[in-house]
Amino acid sequence: MVGFLIRVAVNAVALAVAAWLLPGIRIGSEVAGADPSFLSTALSYLFVGLLFGLVNAIVRPVISLLTLPLTCLTLGLFAIVINAAMLMLTSWITSFTPVGFHVDTFFWDAVFGSIVISIVSVLIGWVVPDGRD
Repeated sequence: MVGFLIRVAVNAVALAVAAWLLPGIRIGSEVAGADPSFLSTALSYLFVGLLFGLVNAIVRPVISLLTLPLTCLTLGLFAIVINAAMLMLTSWITSFTPVGFHVDTFFWDAVFGSIVISIVSVLIGWVVPDGRD
């Protein structure tokens, strides 16, 4: 359980860094243009991090298996496109929730966002233990 909560927090931080670096990714009240409090912003990031983790845990293995030949053909570079698709799917799912998460375009924002999220997740994963002790 602790490992799951750490993973959600890492996803939230990675999404926050991506939203900070890329103007096409917006989370929480940034979508509506309101002036958010720190608590509502943190809860928004945690909620989207939870949803992003669930999408990666449930949908991504199926998509990765179906696109395995294409991923092998491109020497693994198609995995970036899969990550971007998971980011866009998370954006679509959150359109049905009160917490807003929006990715403007697939190529520039989703692909670069998935690269940023992957890098930040790896860096934080090296520092923070995963709780599997």
